[in-house]
Amino acid sequence: MKYLNRRAVKHADLNPAAKLFGGALLSWIDEEAAIYASCQLSTSRLVTKYMSEINFLSSAVLGDIVEIGIETVTIGRTSITLTCEVRNKESKQAIIRVEQIVMVAVDPNGRPWAHGLG
Repeated sequence: MKYLNRRAVKHADLNPAAKLFGGALLSWIDEEAAIYASCQLSTSRLVTKYMSEINFLSSAVLGDIVEIGIETVTIGRTSITLTCEVRNKESKQAIIRVEQIVMVAVDPNGRPWAHGLG
């Protein structure tokens, strides 16, 4: 897996327990998946269709640097399926794994659109 993006955990990213807020992390994953899919499919008109079970394995704290890794699983006619792992940059300990993220190319009306690569 290639880890193409890094994020620093800041105060605004913390939950009341002083750990990385899961919602912030999921937002980072969704953004990175969209950027990655856009580069693979050569279109920026994409929507997140599906995320499989999300499994938090560990946490991150203020000042940690996390790395977001994304890989292509399959490319369909209108979609791309990705897998994602986020880990602590220093310890390499996995923080979260998402086995499947499905991004779908859409036309200007929001309907699935054949991107031409599947």
